[in-house]
Amino acid sequence: MQMIVAGGIPPITDSLRAPDEDNPRGYFEFERVKSLRTDKAWLDDARGKVVKVIHMLLTELPDDRPYRVVFLDRDVREVVKSQATMLARSGKAGGGLSPDRLAAIFTQQLAQVHAWLAARPNFRVLMVRHADLIDDASSRARELNMFLGGALHESAMAAAVDPTLHRNRS
Repeated sequence: MQMIVAGGIPPITDSLRAPDEDNPRGYFEFERVKSLRTDKAWLDDARGKVVKVIHMLLTELPDDRPYRVVFLDRDVREVVKSQATMLARSGKAGGGLSPDRLAAIFTQQLAQVHAWLAARPNFRVLMVRHADLIDDASSRARELNMFLGGALHESAMAAAVDPTLHRNRS
């Protein structure tokens, strides 16, 4: 999200979730996305903008329009570790599942969503490996720009990547 917004595409966000120690640059979340199953009225206003949608809600997007999905592929162990760190810092309890079990569930969910996306002709998907962003932001910015139409500011996109924020390594 940071890269796309820096490149020049405005985000759909309500700014309800403020930046914090876990994500000092902010979350770019839009609360209505969580209600995508029952509330699709906002989708028309999202045309030409970037919206953060978690993997399990992509299947709730209607087939009546085209989508470009930038799917961030991050090591599942890092995702689980990051979530545990955020929950602990906020004083919230997790679901009681082991990190290995959470990783297995997440991996299964991702496989289901990827299969669903592959079967939808109105969805174009670019997989972007998180590790590649950290290692070579300029190349990933170029790839992302081309996928999103070629009119974005690639140098600003690459500059938006801050490797020091990659703290929950597996």
